[in-house]
Amino acid sequence: MTALDSGPARTADRRRWAGLAVLAASLLVVVMDMTILNVALPELTADLGAGALAQLWIVDAYALVLAGLLVPLAALADRWGRRRMLLLGFTIFGAASLAALVVDSATQVIILRALLGVGGAMIMPATLSLIRALFPDARERAFALGLWAAMAAVGGAVGPIVGGALLQAFSWHAAFLVNVPLMVAAVVAGRAFLPESRSERPGRVDATGVLLSVSGMVAAVYGVKHLGKSGIDAEGVLVLAFGILLVTAFVRRCLRQDEPMLAVRLFGDPVFRAGVLTALVSSTVMIALLFVGSQWLQLVEGWSPLLTGVALLPMAVGGLVGPPVAPAVAGRFGARNVIVAGLGILAAGLLLLGLLPHPLPYPGIAVALLLVGFGTAALGLASALIMGAAPVDQAGSAAAIEEMSYEVGGVLGIAVLGSLVGLVYRAGLPADAPDRAVESLSGALGTAVEPAALAAYADSFAAVGLAGALITLLVTLVVWRQLPADVDVSGGH
Repeated sequence: MTALDSGPARTADRRRWAGLAVLAASLLVVVMDMTILNVALPELTADLGAGALAQLWIVDAYALVLAGLLVPLAALADRWGRRRMLLLGFTIFGAASLAALVVDSATQVIILRALLGVGGAMIMPATLSLIRALFPDARERAFALGLWAAMAAVGGAVGPIVGGALLQAFSWHAAFLVNVPLMVAAVVAGRAFLPESRSERPGRVDATGVLLSVSGMVAAVYGVKHLGKSGIDAEGVLVLAFGILLVTAFVRRCLRQDEPMLAVRLFGDPVFRAGVLTALVSSTVMIALLFVGSQWLQLVEGWSPLLTGVALLPMAVGGLVGPPVAPAVAGRFGARNVIVAGLGILAAGLLLLGLLPHPLPYPGIAVALLLVGFGTAALGLASALIMGAAPVDQAGSAAAIEEMSYEVGGVLGIAVLGSLVGLVYRAGLPADAPDRAVESLSGALGTAVEPAALAAYADSFAAVGLAGALITLLVTLVVWRQLPADVDVSGGH
């Protein structure tokens, strides 16, 4: 009987891991798409004649739509079906990417990017919710989430390489079209290997809650982005304050409901809070490092987009190793110790960047990137704690909150640490620097102040490392105090 029974068990086990492969690969594609655009943007804007405002919206449309729709779509997936929502997200993402064949204006590209944001908002929380359903065993789930986190780190670093290779061989359209066959394969594999999953107690999807959450998140993200790019002004402050007001009203509404659209009471658990905080700070410093590092490699070192992508690979290597092995190490030394150690390694990589001699040597940068990649071991375990601390019927809310922490972290990384780059860069320029040199490093190239501008940007890159290290160390202390010493990867004790 044992031999007869083992066949279906082995088949079910293979289907679970095949399902994880589908979920991880789909996340890889979505994350790659975010960074591919950074490489394709110069050629795209030159071809379409996009002005500064259009360029801003081409970049921001995706993040604004994604951040705004995460909560209502995750709640709808709990009720309608997470697999169904995921497959629809694959379809929208692929169809929007295919539309790149016919777009011929900046406005159409902005619409395309917004549609990609809709698809991304369907895909990203559904992947986490389905992993929670596929792997009820806490140890297996922690390993699966470690692989999921590794794909996120790899996607961020590999995207520029793929984008650079595509741009060298084809036009900017290829940066979108590469998604189409991948999404077709994801739909086919998802239908074959992923089970349907719903919440037994889905949250209430009410019109007022949707309006508050979408408007609040969009306004808050836009406000932070505006302040980061334009400095402190009335528009940025008012929009951010309005967004915070709407999000606060949404949270208060959820607290009054028995089955809210977002289970904000999860934040009452210190384990859940520590996991979200870890995900937030990891995303903040990693996105900032990738953004500023790619600019330094291309503008200061003069490397091509493809070579720049290759130069960022050490972070992907570290990210591919750290998160998958973290659960096993946590089983031996404790989840709190491993999360704190991961954050410490992340801070060490950033600190090394800030202490390197000038001019910055690439070998030292590569070691710093490798350490930061290893430090994402904390990110994989944080995901396990977040999803493990949430009951099964609230997996959608936990997934939405985790994804929001990534999105908000990315926005804060570019806005806050990006603003620091601007301050340090401008402080290093001579008083008689032309306006276009003060505005950006690219505007300083070919002018009399170019040497000073290049040195100032290298100082800015180092400043990001020092500031990121300080922020990470402060969060490490908070996480150490929040997490119980006996917490395990299931989020329990």
